[in-house]
Amino acid sequence: MNTLVIAGGTDGIGKALAQVYLGRGDTVVVIGRNPGKGRSFLDDARAAGADGRAFFITADLSLLAETSRAAEEIRAAFPTVDALVLCARHYRSRRTETAEGYEENFALFYLSRHVLGQALAEPLSRAQHPVVVNVAGPGAGLELVQWDDLQLSRRYHGGAALGQGGKLNDLLGVSYAEQYGPAGIRYVLIHPGVTATGFSGEYDAETLPHIRSMQQHAKPVGAALPPIIDAIDKPPAEALSAFVEGHRIPVDTRGFEPAAARRLRGLTDQLLAGS
Repeated sequence: MNTLVIAGGTDGIGKALAQVYLGRGDTVVVIGRNPGKGRSFLDDARAAGADGRAFFITADLSLLAETSRAAEEIRAAFPTVDALVLCARHYRSRRTETAEGYEENFALFYLSRHVLGQALAEPLSRAQHPVVVNVAGPGAGLELVQWDDLQLSRRYHGGAALGQGGKLNDLLGVSYAEQYGPAGIRYVLIHPGVTATGFSGEYDAETLPHIRSMQQHAKPVGAALPPIIDAIDKPPAEALSAFVEGHRIPVDTRGFEPAAARRLRGLTDQLLAGS
């Protein structure tokens, strides 16, 4: 029996993934900000006979203090974690800062994934085949990164924030694999394709019709699961790998440049040291 941690597991892909592994007899820990959805997750698990193997931790992952607290709760309760799955993100048409002073997309889509990966590296390292699966959107170019303004204080757009967030997660994967690959932890970046999830976000009038159209033409959630399940069940041999709709893409290109990953890691460490 394995233990999985799913950030953003009360909706969409994360929720469906949790149901799959609970159905297999595994232990699943879901992190989410909505207590009502958490109770619903636990009720559904109980009804499916998974009582005692389903856990919910309430945390707003856009807040570093809550992300760190959730990680500490997991470390205290689960000495071994077999898989960490990172799904949480939230679109905002207007730039919003968290109570801690970070741009929300940057905090939720990038910083929380960095913090969780670092905080859970020790329990992951105890697993037989540990893996971090980052559901983001690998493969874009480094030109998406606004190095002089990572939190988009001057040129904010919701789509640009998510686009840059995806690229930051590529670089996060590079630095994480460099740091923890020798310990056996595999890092897998996955873009499952446009999927009919909840499309969590707050959209302006210009953006909303486009989102509605995407929802109508998106693949069902179940169709997005196979590459994620494959990565969890049979982590690739390489420390870092990336897949777009089930097809492997190379990670030795400029978009995954180690120097850029180290630059981002340095900026991130400086930012967190001052928080």
